[in-house]
Amino acid sequence: MVDRKDIIKRKDHEQPLAVSKKGMRYHHIGIPTDKPRPNEKYLKKYKMYVSGFETSEYGIEWMRFKDDSPIHSLIQKIPHIAFEVDDIESAIKGKVLISAIDSPAEGIKVAMIIENGVPIEFLEFDKKNI
Repeated sequence: MVDRKDIIKRKDHEQPLAVSKKGMRYHHIGIPTDKPRPNEKYLKKYKMYVSGFETSEYGIEWMRFKDDSPIHSLIQKIPHIAFEVDDIESAIKGKVLISAIDSPAEGIKVAMIIENGVPIEFLEFDKKNI
């Protein structure tokens, strides 16, 4: 592993820069599964099932995908963490997008980036329209 001087290192007790400097807020962790789970909700647009988010104390969301789901294969295979942001355009500036900004429901914008081989999700909520 290369020790780059331009990487900001943090101490064990410090929050990640996304939280401490950029003001992002933890929203959920999405975990892919191939097993049906209780109370799954089918999202036709994405050809996937989601479950657990509404009842998880820690924001755990299980995701199960149909074979022809349009969701990027990385998201279907690797868990992702999601952050709520105030400005999605600023959050993705200079980042490698997995797919274009999307709106899964009125008042919500979503973007997925790849960071160090892992998908990261950003959500922007229009509090007036949700």
